[in-house]
Amino acid sequence: MSVVPIATARGLVKTYGDGDTAVHALAEVDVDFGRGEFTAIMGPSGSGKSTLMHCMAGLDKATAGVVTVDGVTISGMKEKQLTRLRRTRLGFVFQAFNLVPTLTALENITLPLDIAHQAADKVHLDRVIAAVGLEGRLSHRPAELSGGQQQRVACARALVSKPAVIFADEPTGNLDSTAAAEVLSFLRESVQALGQSVVMVTHDPVAASYAQRVLFLADGRLVSELREPTPQSVLDTLGALTRRTSAKPMVSAGSTIGSGSVGVN
Repeated sequence: MSVVPIATARGLVKTYGDGDTAVHALAEVDVDFGRGEFTAIMGPSGSGKSTLMHCMAGLDKATAGVVTVDGVTISGMKEKQLTRLRRTRLGFVFQAFNLVPTLTALENITLPLDIAHQAADKVHLDRVIAAVGLEGRLSHRPAELSGGQQQRVACARALVSKPAVIFADEPTGNLDSTAAAEVLSFLRESVQALGQSVVMVTHDPVAASYAQRVLFLADGRLVSELREPTPQSVLDTLGALTRRTSAKPMVSAGSTIGSGSVGVN
């Protein structure tokens, strides 16, 4: 299946430190993330999965390589430009809900638009609110909401400005299984019903199974991919990666993990 990319990286390198003490978090990664697709990123601890997402989202600067999001090359952008991009074209959901405690759920949802001095698209706002299922809780403040409801507010906030991509970093890490399922179902629904593009970092095979595609990293390299994953297929792949003494590429070097191919660079 061929999917048009919404975000791409070519030759992405991220190195921390210098000389013998240097840590290579990403090693010349080539990757495409599909438009209107839910992609999960997984891998052992220290594999570079969060670093990859942060570089793709402009939250961290790569040492080398080119990152393009929605047709815009963000590599080399100045911080002011990146801030504008993150505010207008990207959505974020983190493990911590990051809601403003003095604002209502509705005010938290519309906060990115308020900061950007933009009027809400009422039709889109109503559609997002209906999707998260919080119509009866919009006047409540975060302390009056459950953890799952707070994270759904955070998801709605990420969606309200019609971002090109939503980046989610362990979005269910602070939730119980029931609340996690609610949030993950909403993210999947945002892709299927709203055409949203979602990239999620997770360590949880069950969470990853909500995605349409899972990419696996080891030692800063993309080494495998699953389509239409199940919790068991994710567990099996993670087990194979963990058993490796050295993360050798599962396919020939020089190919690209794209919207419909498997590879590593």
